[in-house]
Amino acid sequence: MIITRFAPSPSGYLHLGHAYSALLAYHTSQQQGGRFILRIEDIDIGRCRTEFDHAIREDLAWLGIHWQEPVRRQSEHLDDYAAGLERLTAMGLLYPCFCTRKEIIREAARANQAPHGPEGVLYPGTCRTRTDAERKQRIDASEPHALRLNMKQAVDLVAESLTWTDAEQGTIIADPLSFGDVILARKEAPTSYHLSVSLDDHLQGITHVIRGVDLFGSTHVHRLLQALLNLSTPTYHHHKLLNDEEGKRYAKRHKALTLRALRESGVTAEEIVQRVGLVDLMND
Repeated sequence: MIITRFAPSPSGYLHLGHAYSALLAYHTSQQQGGRFILRIEDIDIGRCRTEFDHAIREDLAWLGIHWQEPVRRQSEHLDDYAAGLERLTAMGLLYPCFCTRKEIIREAARANQAPHGPEGVLYPGTCRTRTDAERKQRIDASEPHALRLNMKQAVDLVAESLTWTDAEQGTIIADPLSFGDVILARKEAPTSYHLSVSLDDHLQGITHVIRGVDLFGSTHVHRLLQALLNLSTPTYHHHKLLNDEEGKRYAKRHKALTLRALRESGVTAEEIVQRVGLVDLMND
């Protein structure tokens, strides 16, 4: 049975781009007699707010979308992510990184040709070779740090070519090395998007991940984590992003174009479906 999901962060009101993604995921599952799941990704404590959580549900219900209860909120399942981190630690794949963002930028600037990846300048590996004694001393002193994945060791441990199936592009060969040593947890955020979404999709039995093409690159990292933690690999559909009249991608900062504002101005749910271009899908 097909199981899809919509997993917004409650850090602002939903906009037309969110409507497109949610409607596409919902109706894809309904057309095939499957299930649709709503998940609230609220690990960013500093930006997420309860009022946005409530607003998300109001907007989705207004669009005619129904989901199963209870809704999984990531902040209520930190033990799951801690267990994942423990497994990776036991494999010897995580190390504490004490570098600040400024220090990383400064280090990258020193190297005339600092390597770049899909998300910008790659972490230079400053903390990767620190001794266990130094790491312990700095941790015992409560020095802020993040946990990074030793990407080369992780890829070597898997020792096989990783692929995933994408609805738009077919079979994709994963290249997690191009992302460098990604962060999987911080003191203020005990899990990362990469780790939590990989675990959540597995735990919730998601068979088809339908999300924006802006997250296509992240799938390289997610595919590696799935292999390391023995997680299931969904089929992926990275859909197009919607742009405004100026050709800019819809964002939460565009307050006038939130679903809430459009609804209050008299726009109907049917008109939203037309605006995002999903009338044919709805009528199938």
